[in-house]
Amino acid sequence: MMTLPQRVAHIVRHGMAFLHPCVYGELNAKGALEEISADLVREISLLCPDRDAGEIVAEFVRRLPEVRRLVETDVSAAYDGDPAATSRMEVVMAYPGLYAVTIHRLAHELYKLKVPILPRVMSELAHSKTGIDIHPGATIGERFFIDHGTGVVIGETTVIGRNVRLYQGVTLGGLSFTKDSGGALVKGLKRHPNIEDNVVIYANATILGGDTTIGHDSEIGGNVWLKDSVPPNSRVYNKPPAPTIRSID
Repeated sequence: MMTLPQRVAHIVRHGMAFLHPCVYGELNAKGALEEISADLVREISLLCPDRDAGEIVAEFVRRLPEVRRLVETDVSAAYDGDPAATSRMEVVMAYPGLYAVTIHRLAHELYKLKVPILPRVMSELAHSKTGIDIHPGATIGERFFIDHGTGVVIGETTVIGRNVRLYQGVTLGGLSFTKDSGGALVKGLKRHPNIEDNVVIYANATILGGDTTIGHDSEIGGNVWLKDSVPPNSRVYNKPPAPTIRSID
């Protein structure tokens, strides 16, 4: 008897086979789609007994061509943006950022269809394998590239435009957590930043808050801490400290 994470991993494998059949080729795209559909109907029926699992899965399948298109743009962004990439096949097979974003694209559609638990388990499978933590609720435009990737965190209400690049250690997080009169956290608020088109965010930068917007065509330097918005066409960086250099003789 497989556990839920094991069953979700099975769905993820077939999702990758559908989106990248030349690499994850144990099934052709049609066979992978049949496997995904059957698995999702079973899981959603268990998790949502009061909903029509077949109709939810049918709508998910209708959205997959657009997911495939988006993933193809992500592959192109990685290949075009990394001089070390020798082929698109290498990007698909060996880039953790592309792996995590591909799973996110699948999980995000289930999240939008209000399927509980499954999208978050999918994102945690990617997180455990790559060190990249993308909440399935995050909205991400086309041509998204995470270079290197380890330690990247993207919160639930983050909105990312097209042609955005992140490096390792970037956090797009929440600034504070509103509580109700009883002291419980208020759910559903916009807590995470907006990143407009054509933005590059370098390693270990931290951008916080639901009211924070990084304007289009901006560069955010490494180790920058931001909780205020930045206008378009900005370059934000820390003034580097002067190093002390001594002889060891």
